[in-house]
Amino acid sequence: MASLVVRNLDQRIVDALKKRAAQHGRSAEAEHRALLEALLMRPKGKSFAEALTGMPNVGQDEDFERVEDEAGNDRVFA
Repeated sequence: MASLVVRNLDQRIVDALKKRAAQHGRSAEAEHRALLEALLMRPKGKSFAEALTGMPNVGQDEDFERVEDEAGNDRVFA
């Protein structure tokens, strides 16, 4: 396995890492590894454009037109 040295960290970051490590019952080094793995190895989510293009075509725009009722409230009909 490779090693990683991180220099010139703000002391607040080091303190937060140590506090978080203690809360999880592990060393600061183990917590650092866990944080890096969680951030860098998680599956990539879809972009907004990918999510939009993945939506099914379920009707025409006029199917979702807003119509006001007698009280002046908007109502959506599908």
